[in-house]
Amino acid sequence: MNIIICGAGRVGFTIAKLLIEQNHSVTVIDQSSEDIQKINESLDVKAIVGKATSPIILENADSKEADMIIAVTRNDEINMMICQIAYSLFKIPKKIARIRAQDYLDPKFSKLYNKENLPIDVIISPELEIAKSIQRKLEAPGALDNVPFADNKIKLLEIFIEESCPIAGIKLNELTKKFPKLNANILGVIREDNFIFLKKNDVIQKNDKAYVVINSLQMKETLAAFGHKEKISNKLLIIGGGNVGFNLAKNIEHSFEDARLKIIEKDKDRAKFIANELNSTIVINGNGLDEDILSEVNLEDVETVIALTNDDEDNLMVSVLVEKFSKNKRTMALINKPNYSLLKSSLKIDDLIDPRMTTVSSILKHVHKGTIATAYSILNGEYEVIEAEIIETSELINKELKNADLPDEIRVGAVLRKDEIIIPRSSFVFEKKDVVVFLSKRDQLPLVESMFRLSAV
Repeated sequence: MNIIICGAGRVGFTIAKLLIEQNHSVTVIDQSSEDIQKINESLDVKAIVGKATSPIILENADSKEADMIIAVTRNDEINMMICQIAYSLFKIPKKIARIRAQDYLDPKFSKLYNKENLPIDVIISPELEIAKSIQRKLEAPGALDNVPFADNKIKLLEIFIEESCPIAGIKLNELTKKFPKLNANILGVIREDNFIFLKKNDVIQKNDKAYVVINSLQMKETLAAFGHKEKISNKLLIIGGGNVGFNLAKNIEHSFEDARLKIIEKDKDRAKFIANELNSTIVINGNGLDEDILSEVNLEDVETVIALTNDDEDNLMVSVLVEKFSKNKRTMALINKPNYSLLKSSLKIDDLIDPRMTTVSSILKHVHKGTIATAYSILNGEYEVIEAEIIETSELINKELKNADLPDEIRVGAVLRKDEIIIPRSSFVFEKKDVVVFLSKRDQLPLVESMFRLSAV
């Protein structure tokens, strides 16, 4: 596909890099000559310095030949205008915009986004996506991530293999015998920064990061098999009541029936606003780094602390303070600077949340063609877990899995057939309308789209 990316910041750069590696033709536009120079030096793209709202600049970017435009500049209104001009003048079929301001995302204004008004096909809100991502982690205690597929009937769990993991060192085919009632499939592991597809005689090792596709109804049983019997945290403290913290609190109030939630917010007016908007959450106006404030919220009673301020250093320091004053708490911190991820183990923080990759994953799933509905990126997009429906023209229909000629870099995890979750064995036969969740290496994605006979964007 021919794709135009407007905005050469961290998100725009990452999207461009991953799309090139998927053999798409990419053009990047940005006003910053410095950012464009970085793109030119690092990536094989057409890079243009200029305003992406300029019809001349868009024309120079070959917008008439573009299949998609992705607007990820730092300004919401500019992203909206880019989509409007891209449609009005050049009829670009698919338009994606990153929009942060919550006013634009209010459901009562949803009629704004259509061909007659603002022709935006997909709106990505980083704050909403991050809040959803954190909520998923909270719903799967012991897992590093928890991603829903097939209308939430299938889940992908990312699990770190600790020394105490009871299934470490056991061959995969023996695990099937040991847990015959468990609808779970280990797709592979990250081991020493490399992804490894495990075969039936392979074993999981200490310090692996395992990717497991499961029946959503068996979350508790699956985590227990990996040695995680932690309960879902009901006593939570959020530091920072910005858009991420506020949206997370709303999600928790809606989904966690027994949750006891507190928020510490530094800005007095913002604290008053979120207190009025939330129902059962206790909002404290103060600094999360103030030991007196932490005492006031009764930190001893809290099970999970989530640091979501706009300052990376504050988020790290909060997590360190929590560890100092109250041991055995789960800590999560929002970090924008990539180098800080190296401090995770030394600072004993359980989860570092990278908003860049959350946003990138949300955008990439809309790049695939046709019936591919959901995608989750692993190792910065080198691998993707994908959900796709088999349509009547697919070459997979009526084929056994062992005869499907799938490359080694593609692994089928689970299939939803009507209301049944199936972990497919070699004799499994694909049928029309099967919803398949599978793992694919990035360079196999064109083959995936061909095998599923996907329609155009």
